[in-house]
Amino acid sequence: MNNDQNLRLAIQKSGRLSEKCRDLLARAGINFDFRSDRLISRAREQALDLMLVRDDDIPGFVKNEVSQIGIVGLNVLEEKLGRVSEGEGDVEIIRRLNFGYCRLALAIPKTSSFDGLMSFQGKRIATSYPNTLRRYLDDNGVKATIVEITGSVEVAPSIGIADAICDLVSTGATLDSNGLRQTTVLLESEAVLIRPRRRLSDAQEQLLEKLVARIDGLQKARNSKYVMLNAPKDAIYRISQLIPGMEKPTVMPLMCDESRVAIHAVCKEDVFWETIEKLKEAGASSILVLPIEKIIE
Repeated sequence: MNNDQNLRLAIQKSGRLSEKCRDLLARAGINFDFRSDRLISRAREQALDLMLVRDDDIPGFVKNEVSQIGIVGLNVLEEKLGRVSEGEGDVEIIRRLNFGYCRLALAIPKTSSFDGLMSFQGKRIATSYPNTLRRYLDDNGVKATIVEITGSVEVAPSIGIADAICDLVSTGATLDSNGLRQTTVLLESEAVLIRPRRRLSDAQEQLLEKLVARIDGLQKARNSKYVMLNAPKDAIYRISQLIPGMEKPTVMPLMCDESRVAIHAVCKEDVFWETIEKLKEAGASSILVLPIEKIIE
């Protein structure tokens, strides 16, 4: 295959998104021969190359088409390229990938008072996200001094560098252990698949379409379940109303039992224990709830 027609995907070389990105690609049937001494790895079956790079570099690589697509945290994308999620710039988000969740938030010492966003007026705020923070403050008419720090942002108030911080928060445990509390969320972030707005070559566009279709199939299956059960014929409607997200079930006769049927359905939502108990009360028996690996429509 012509390497110029290969689709190049950039992902984080190491860190919180790297393993999840590799897992996503493996579940999509795309396997690579990884070598630690190589920047680029070739897919075994597709005309797809994988670049393992720093996450901060991915937005710029996609913008300049060093790679045609990339997976990166929305927090990094917005910091490097601006309001991409609002349709600005030369890069667009193809899909949100439902992993790598975190939030960019303002936090203050637990001993400090907070009376709305104007509490930050005239304060010093330490952050590794100066561009995103500046836009947010400007949008809300707050004038504050931004202290740019790389790493260990949460210690800035305790050592007198800043009055508050703006940093990524996942569980909040790090804030709590450093005597801080969250006040305001600037951005809800997750991993996103991005591409340039400019059209790629026909071969690259076709391969990208196939890749996105595979990812969509995995995403649709993520919370879906396949439910199988037996039920009396007169309970079909009642049971169909209990199964979450069901469209049209498959109803089949049972051998040697004309009064009962088998019902099979794809549920687009989680099936909780409470739902199963209600199904039993409605007359269902032999209930099986199975995970779904892929959904292709």
